[in-house]
Amino acid sequence: MPKKHLSAVKRDRQNERRRKRNRDVRSRATTLVREAIRASETGEATATTRSRAAASELDRAARRGIIHKKAAARRKSRLSKALSKKSG
Repeated sequence: MPKKHLSAVKRDRQNERRRKRNRDVRSRATTLVREAIRASETGEATATTRSRAAASELDRAARRGIIHKKAAARRKSRLSKALSKKSG
């Protein structure tokens, strides 16, 4: 196996750290969306608070470049649509 330049080794370390951090943020956003939908299905009073938290987390992920900003907008739209369908 050929030797890698030190800069390539460092880049590998950085990429791995960022990959883990990005995965955590994506996972948290997905979890919050799922919890918001579940809260609206069961009729909890915290459904609006949970949906606000989920939207905020999606915006944060988009701001950091973890997900595309239009992907965040699409997910927020689908979330609000699902919440209005469950409550109305």
